[in-house]
Amino acid sequence: MVLDNFQRKLRQEAQLWRDEGIISASQYEQISDRYQFKNLEAAARDRSTMIAIATGGVLLCLGVITFVVANWEAWPREVKFILMMSLFFSVSIIGFYTRQATFGKNEGKKSQRSKRLLGEALLIFGAFILGANIVLMAQIFNINGSTTELFFAWGFGVLLMAYSLSLNSLGIMAIILVQIGYWAGIGDLSYTFGYSGNWSWAKLALQHMPLLSWLLFVPLAYFCRSRWIFALAAFSFASSLVSNLDPLPLLNFANVAPWVASFAFALPPALFWSYDDLLFPTINYRLFQPLARDLALVAFGLVFYILSFRWQWQGQSYSSYPPTTTSVFMSLPIIDLGILSGLAVLQWLFLLRHRSNPPRREAVFSTAIITTFLGFIAIVPFWHQAITRIGDLGSFIFNVLLAVLAWGLIQEGLKLSDRRAFWGGMLLLTLQIISRMLEYDTDLLFRSLVFIMCGSVLISAGLWFERRLAPVTKK
Repeated sequence: MVLDNFQRKLRQEAQLWRDEGIISASQYEQISDRYQFKNLEAAARDRSTMIAIATGGVLLCLGVITFVVANWEAWPREVKFILMMSLFFSVSIIGFYTRQATFGKNEGKKSQRSKRLLGEALLIFGAFILGANIVLMAQIFNINGSTTELFFAWGFGVLLMAYSLSLNSLGIMAIILVQIGYWAGIGDLSYTFGYSGNWSWAKLALQHMPLLSWLLFVPLAYFCRSRWIFALAAFSFASSLVSNLDPLPLLNFANVAPWVASFAFALPPALFWSYDDLLFPTINYRLFQPLARDLALVAFGLVFYILSFRWQWQGQSYSSYPPTTTSVFMSLPIIDLGILSGLAVLQWLFLLRHRSNPPRREAVFSTAIITTFLGFIAIVPFWHQAITRIGDLGSFIFNVLLAVLAWGLIQEGLKLSDRRAFWGGMLLLTLQIISRMLEYDTDLLFRSLVFIMCGSVLISAGLWFERRLAPVTKK
């Protein structure tokens, strides 16, 4: 729109210059060809057509909806089923062909973009119709289902559409729907479903969400070439793994094996850091490896910060009896842990074999440093739970690791002139100082001093960093 306004104003001025004799007719034609004045009328015509189609489509939809509401109760359920499925398929097919019509045609970029957006909007509307169909079909055929089953069915249906169309928006929508279903049902996993043999498909999806997230969502990111989908897939995997294993607070649950916290905290960053796109046989470029390593550092920061609190290491176990093998295997996603751990080992072996061409980030965070981080995450909680209580030593260790990570991010920001790394390290270090101040019993005067110092340091560091980047930017 900004470009259109510029072209329109320039055409008016050029016409005025031509009429006043400032420029000749040939010069006006040269300006017209350079700034494509002839396309302005075509763009305006396309906009008018799209507005007419959109307005008419809204009125048609309102008329159809009113007609359906007026006759809904009188129709038999077979007619309702056919009607709703016809609506879903018709909207999806129209959206598909509208979007496909933009490829391979010699139209203006704006016209193609408008049609592509219209087709994508119709496909998203079709995805919402799919959810409405699931609800209505459950009511029509008296199918009793939970909220979790509704969102899982809806999300997996939209996921199939995303794979078929390679559409980013549908992929993001599918992951969000599946996550809503997961978080709506995870609280009732051990109560509503129980362990009495009620192995419904929703319960299986809840228990194996970490593995499903990795197997279903990561390939979709390659189909759509979307960093957003990859990031959401990583979040879905890591959050569901920690939620299913439920390792916190330490020592507060009698029926949790001592190795649970090690897997819950070490597996996500280990998978993210060692991730390599070249492991896929059909991929010959690194599309998501830099993002995966950024996510690994985010995971390290979250783990170090959570385990830096004293209360995580000072809880008391409610029972002196060790967990039984049966309870552990029935309550934990053992299959997920086995497959994902094997994948992590495979990725690390591949990483160690291809260290001759290290990524850019290894200028600060080398494989040795990351391995040290993972070793502390895996060993310290296990030692605390299985061998001997370490108490404040555990909090001290992870405070040191958090400070090392923050300092490494700051150094990386300085070496690579990376604002995200520098500010990430500064904010992480500030958060650590403020958290330790609030965790311990300190008076208001000391807290005021800490806040003032942190604010002053952040302002000074930010101004110094930007002045340091100024000569680089000018070059």
